[in-house]
Amino acid sequence: MCGIVGVYDGRGNLPSPEVLADSMRRLLLRGPDDTGTWSDRHVRLGHRRLAVVDLSPAGHQPMCSADGRFVLVFNGEIYNHLDLRRRLTPAGGWRGTSDTETLLAAWCEWGPACLERLNGMFAFALWDAREGCLFLARDRLGVKPLYYSWSNGRLSFASRPVALLPLTGRSDFDEQALRCYLELGHIPAPMSFYSQMRKLEPAHCLRVDARGTSLMRYWDYRGLQPQASLLARPQVELVDELDELLRDATRVRLLSDVPLGVFLSGGVDSACVAAQMKAVGVSTPKAYTICFHEPDYDEGGQAAIVARHLGVHHVTETLSVEDLLGLLPLYVEEFDEPFADSSAFPTMAVARLARSEVTVALTGDGADELFGGYHYYKLAGRLAGIGRLPAPARTALRELARRLPLHRARLLAGALAVSGPVETFHYLRSFSKDFTPLLDAGALARTRPSLDWYRQCAAGFAPGLAAAETGMRLDLAFMLADGYLQKVDLATMSASLEARNPFLDYRLVEWSMRLPQQLKMRGGVSKYLLKKVLERYLPADLIHRPKRGFGVPVARWLRGPLRAWALELLHDRTLMSRLPLRPQGVLSLFDSHDRGERDAHPLLWAVLMLLCYVARHDCGAVLPPLQARAA
Repeated sequence: MCGIVGVYDGRGNLPSPEVLADSMRRLLLRGPDDTGTWSDRHVRLGHRRLAVVDLSPAGHQPMCSADGRFVLVFNGEIYNHLDLRRRLTPAGGWRGTSDTETLLAAWCEWGPACLERLNGMFAFALWDAREGCLFLARDRLGVKPLYYSWSNGRLSFASRPVALLPLTGRSDFDEQALRCYLELGHIPAPMSFYSQMRKLEPAHCLRVDARGTSLMRYWDYRGLQPQASLLARPQVELVDELDELLRDATRVRLLSDVPLGVFLSGGVDSACVAAQMKAVGVSTPKAYTICFHEPDYDEGGQAAIVARHLGVHHVTETLSVEDLLGLLPLYVEEFDEPFADSSAFPTMAVARLARSEVTVALTGDGADELFGGYHYYKLAGRLAGIGRLPAPARTALRELARRLPLHRARLLAGALAVSGPVETFHYLRSFSKDFTPLLDAGALARTRPSLDWYRQCAAGFAPGLAAAETGMRLDLAFMLADGYLQKVDLATMSASLEARNPFLDYRLVEWSMRLPQQLKMRGGVSKYLLKKVLERYLPADLIHRPKRGFGVPVARWLRGPLRAWALELLHDRTLMSRLPLRPQGVLSLFDSHDRGERDAHPLLWAVLMLLCYVARHDCGAVLPPLQARAA
């Protein structure tokens, strides 16, 4: 795991080494073990290393091919690199055992076609001195981030926006990205918060030379069709297949020359990963859990029972939920785009705990999106059924729900006001719901709703998908890639910890896309087939229990210990003037939440995190610890 940065300029007008060094300093936590640079007339490359595979100098980057033609900077892991090595014979032989060297040899042998052979998480840049071109590539699911800027014949790139800014200069905020952020809680690729920056989309590669840029998608799960024939097969065969896929996806992610462990929440997904670690030969995996004094948020007891059954070495830390507030300064510093998922705080806490003993941690991310774990999918299916009712009946239900004095009834009324599976699921996932827009009229007129991105993505889906399956694929494209994976990457990198995601092995993703929905959600049981796999390792009563999110009590905080802090931010005219928001609309939203009329905490938290971001990264203010302010 590393941080990468670099510049290509066809005219040779490169930034100074000092500017590149400034960019690299901003990636210190992503790569504290080693640093390196390389340059010629048209390219300057930089790398910071978190040494995980081949700790020797043979893994140093930037890495050059034996003939000097190619130079590589690489962030991530190629899990099948040992298999690839058996098919490769690099000029001059192998120098070490790193997957960086394997990736470089694969490019020398197969060129861009090597991307189709890689099983891993990665973002890399490769300079071809003979052709005078630079390639950028990002992994299939978007586990590793990569930002870039193209202007006047110069392309600059970096693992994070904060490292790209010295190379590009600061630009205005992107109003379109701001609108999407307020509607979704994150910024979907290819947008970034700054108008001159873009995120390379998952499963894409970018080629740049003196003639310009070209963008290509090299993998796409969206058109894979669920296979009804699988319903006729014996269920045990499908459980066997899924079990074997999970086992191999976990096995290849254990490749490491440093200690590794697993995050264990007590839920199905992390328990599956821990069980597979045992199944592939890890005698006593190290598992890490954050416990809370408050019973409503604590899964420590459940995680401990799972740990005992699986025979893992369980490491815990017990906090008060309020202790998470002390992580806000680190959060604002490391989340260098606005980001509204409050579960980042417990993720940072468990990453910090794990890093005290290991350098790599496996996670259960991706299982919900692949196997129907979130309640949104069931709700999307039910709403699709209501959508098939005659129009007068739908209207009557909507009016009835609107009149009920319940928050969930208001949400239901809003969901019934839209039609179509994509539109309905976008509403379910939206932070803005039916609230009055917070952007001013000018910004609204100049931008498009985030729903347009959902529709554009869904246009590539296999035909005839059920509403729940449509939701899963939309989540895979948006909420997972630009929300949850962004959260995990930044939370773990803030502790210089590498996170690996067995469920996001592309073979498993393709398999799940072909699995009919009836085997993902059956009889009210979510993740049905996945739970059947886990029943081979744990008692059923530990598996079939209500799902609990990894969250924090933001709604209560905003009415209690954070109320004064939030109001101070919302009344800060300097911060508000930097954004095209309606200040009175924001304050009215807060008042509605404060009085208990509506639970508006997701959108309010998004606004507050946006203001914190602007205060720190635009105005240069140093935010006091939130915990101290709350007291």
